[in-house]
Amino acid sequence: MSDIRKEIEKRRTFAIISHPDAGKTTLTEKFLLYGGAINLAGSVKGRKTAKHAVSDWMEIEKERGISVTSSVLQFNYGGYCINILDTPGHEDFSEDTYRTLMAADSAVMVIDASKGVEKQTIKLFKVCVMRHIPIFTFINKMDREANDPFELLDEIENVLGISTCPINWPIGCGRAFKGVYDRRDREVSIFKAAMNGQKEIDTRKIAVTDGSLESELGQDFYNRLLDEIELLDGASAEFDLQAVRGGSLTPVFFASALKHFCSISWK
Repeated sequence: MSDIRKEIEKRRTFAIISHPDAGKTTLTEKFLLYGGAINLAGSVKGRKTAKHAVSDWMEIEKERGISVTSSVLQFNYGGYCINILDTPGHEDFSEDTYRTLMAADSAVMVIDASKGVEKQTIKLFKVCVMRHIPIFTFINKMDREANDPFELLDEIENVLGISTCPINWPIGCGRAFKGVYDRRDREVSIFKAAMNGQKEIDTRKIAVTDGSLESELGQDFYNRLLDEIELLDGASAEFDLQAVRGGSLTPVFFASALKHFCSISWK
């Protein structure tokens, strides 16, 4: 019986939820890539590419570049057996998502940085709340033009009614995306786009106290970052694991799933 209990405790099952096209399946691919389950991440851009997402296995999914049914993907990482539930984002297939969420220990809520909280995200969030599922927020596509990060946090709190705790913080967006600031280690990870399907292999980290950071970011971005760090440290909610488990707080990560960039050391 103790062996069975040990096996159960080794398993972690989480669902990835979002409005259509927020990058949910792309993020799933990156989990598999960095977890060692696949060697090359697929593309989810539809019929123009011959390489499709691993989780989109049905012909209609390959043709339309969307998920229409839930997929379970598994790999071992850090001594745990990880089960990822990739759920459909489109409203037409949402019933499958609602059923799948019953099996999840937690959920990763993917939000498009340029669109914020969208209709289907709200519906899926409410399902998670009803089932007391802890939620982690992944604000995606920072390598494209994006809304102000403070406005995105306010929208999550006001629309969804959950407090936010940024784990990292973006520096710029779109073509001016410089990287992210790791709040725990107080380091900046410099953004460098990876080749399609490959892992990022040359991410540089610079301590916020390092004198070279200003020249790396430029004076304007550097000064803005220092101001925002001061505001975050003074006004944002502190990380509280019990609050996360209780569903009253969501950790927030800013990143780019397509470009393989979410450099953090948070645990």
